[in-house]
Order: sequence, then structure tokens, then C-alpha cells
Amino acid sequence: MKPALIVGIALLALVALPTAGRAQAKTDFSGTWALDQAKSDPAPAQGGRGGRGGGRGGGVATSLTIQQTPVQLAIERAARLVHAEPFPGREVHVLSDLQRTALAAGRADVPRGVRILALAPPGGRAAANRGVASAAVAEGAVVVTIAGSDGDAPAPLTVRLVDWADEEGARFGRSLLGSSAAAGSLKVDEVRELKDRQGTRLVDALGDSGVALDRMLDAHRELKTIDAKAYLELHIEQGPVLESMQKSTGVVLGTFGVERNMIRFTGQAAHSGSTPIPMRRDAFLAAAQTALECREIATRHSKPGAGVVCTVGIVNVEPKIVTAVPGVCEMSLDQRALDPAVLAAMLRDAQAASERAARDNHVGVEWRGLWRIEPRPFDPALVRLCEEAVREETGDAPRLPSGPLHDAAEMVPHMPVVMMFAYSSNGLSHCKEEDTPEPHLEKTIRAFLRLVEKTVAHVAANP
Repeated sequence: MKPALIVGIALLALVALPTAGRAQAKTDFSGTWALDQAKSDPAPAQGGRGGRGGGRGGGVATSLTIQQTPVQLAIERAARLVHAEPFPGREVHVLSDLQRTALAAGRADVPRGVRILALAPPGGRAAANRGVASAAVAEGAVVVTIAGSDGDAPAPLTVRLVDWADEEGARFGRSLLGSSAAAGSLKVDEVRELKDRQGTRLVDALGDSGVALDRMLDAHRELKTIDAKAYLELHIEQGPVLESMQKSTGVVLGTFGVERNMIRFTGQAAHSGSTPIPMRRDAFLAAAQTALECREIATRHSKPGAGVVCTVGIVNVEPKIVTAVPGVCEMSLDQRALDPAVLAAMLRDAQAASERAARDNHVGVEWRGLWRIEPRPFDPALVRLCEEAVREETGDAPRLPSGPLHDAAEMVPHMPVVMMFAYSSNGLSHCKEEDTPEPHLEKTIRAFLRLVEKTVAHVAANP
């Protein structure tokens, strides 16, 4: 089995890389491409199966026809190819903005930004394609050889793409749903009864989309069949650090560990006009006191270069009447840190704070775990390669941990992993203003392509 490099499709993975000097943001690449015959292999002998880019029965492909198509259609077609490797014969594939689209019958549907990737045939039945190093089209195109080899030796590894489901977990509160299934860490029975705000169960929502929850762990068995040597992921930072440094691209050291819980305070609902303050059992005030103490916990445990966070994102009270003292208050608490010992101390401090607040306000308190994941530092060798790639492209290589969760965290126990971040405008995320300006975006994508090339070489040199 050929080793594989897995590339995670994240927020930036389908953005086009502009050609230098191009005036328009979108270019039609339709037309005939001239192939560099010196760097293309001849088709198999008569009777064999020739490369689909043209040339059968011993000939050499000299040109390639490109037909423009909407990005969405190309993505859908590319998605069907993810599990098709190794491809039969010697097909040439277009890697467009980190996605693959097969060339069928000499034609390819290609959205903006063109990369060429030639894959080796299965079983070594014919010489491997060595990659297309040059191609010509009206305005010119950026062509990057992602993987290839000299002579007739097969390419050192296969590049695979994966598009994970529900990284964010915003609807049901369970982040990294798809990648945790592939990693084998998903506890199916723990998520089965999760509900969204409308009361829809997770298991039913998945079923409506054609996904059987009880079969999701089949993805883990599939992952174990891949000899994965590295996992690379490109993502927008979703924070203000790179912008504050005026840097386009960052090297990610690892992802924070997370402790996510719901805390329920139970007191007694009472009339707001007739119940004196000292006699109240106000559940909301206990929650508010806890939230303020959690802010102090985060401040206390943060150190230069090793910040931590505590966040209360949900607060619900009962009976939700303007003239009633809240008898019940439930709040969420999300705590994150890169150091596991620090994260454990933060959790203990928050639990103690909630108990003090409950006593002070004459209410009870209960904790219910939502989800947790330990800190996931990334592979030192890949971090070094990422740093080299970013520095070569941008002149500097700032290093930072990731506070937001990413699917890369679930891959850490299974293979070497690294991530690269792109600049976030105004540090905004989870809103319509989230954006990466094109000059920063172009530098980051070029740096990521350098990282892919370096990783291919690294894996080939360290089988």
C-alpha cells in the first residue's frame, strides 16, 4: 500500500490562488493546454489502457482540453473521487485549490486556480506519471507540481483530501463530529439524544441527510486501511493575533484542550416585589457570580505566550417572568488551555467557584459534562517544515496555539499533524464579517503549497 498525505479541507481550502498580474478575480481556463512531453510518460503499449488526458496505445499526450464549470459542480465531482484512489490506468488529475477533478476523455471541469498532479498507476503496471511541469493558456496559470518523481520511479505517496462533517458543533453542541468518527473517539450513545433548539435529535437530523449514526464509526475502519504519513490543514485563524502582528500566515503549535460543561443552579422562584433580597434563593445571581469568577480563573492561569480562556456562552433562566426571581438558571462553561495540567486546575477552580456561589445564594448546583478533549500538540517535524514554508513565503513565521477546535486535533493520535493559519480581518469569526483579505490569502496559500511539497519530500526521505 502506498503511503498517503491527507489534506483537510477547511475554510480556505477551496479559494482560488490568483495568477500574478491578473487583472480580473475570475478567469476562464477553457481552451487547449500544451503538455510538456519531456515530463510526461508514454502511454502503455498497444492493448493497454492509456492515460485519459489523451494518447492511447503507446502514444504521448500532447494537449489537454479544459472546459469551465461552476465551482460547486466541480466540488461535487471531486468529492466522488476521494475514495477512488488508486485510480485505474494512468489518469492525470487536476488539483484545483486543493481539490481533485479527474480528466475524463480529454476534458476536465476546472474552477479557478489550476494545479496539475500526476498519480502513479496501481500495482506498478506502467511507468508513473511524473507530473506536468508546464502548460499554456490565454492568461497563463499557476502550475505547481505537488507530487512526482524523477525517471520512472513511482511518486512517493498519494495525496488524499478529506472534507469533515460538522467541525463546529454549533447546532447540537458536539464539535468535531465527523473527524471523531474517523478517529474512533465518537461515543455514539452519548450523542444520540442530543437536541437542537427546536428539539430535533441529532440522530434524526443525520438520518434526514442520509447518514446512519450507528454506522459512522465505519469511517474509523476506513481510516485504518490508509497508511497515512501526515495530515495537513489550512484554516483561517478566527482570531486577532496575526492581525495584531501584521502577519499573513501563522504556524500552529497545537490545539487547546477543552472542558465543556453545563452548570445548573436550582433555587426557588418567588415574586420580585414581595421577596426581600436576603430571603431570596436567586439561581441567576449564583450563575452570574460563577461567571465572573471564571473570568478571574482565566486571567490567573494565563501566562505570557500561554494564554487560556473561560467562556459562558449560554444562560437560561426559569420561569422567565419579569416579575419573578429566577428559580432555575443553567449556564454553559467552555474552558480551554494548551497545558493539560493547567486545564485540569481551571476545571477544579471553576467547580469550587460554583459551589461557593451556590452557598452564597442559598441554591443547589449540578454539573453536566457536554464534551471534553485533551490538548493536542502537533508533530515537531511537521511544525518545523511549516515554519520553513511560511518563512520562505512571507519572511517570518509566527508560532501560535489554536484556541478554536479543528478536525486536526482528532487526527493527532493517528498520524503526524500540523496546521497553518491565515490572517483574520478584525479578528472576527462566526459572523458575516469573517474574512481574509486577498493579499494575505495568496501568501498563505502559496505557503501551504510549499508545506505540501516539503511534506512529500520529508515522507519520501523517511519511509
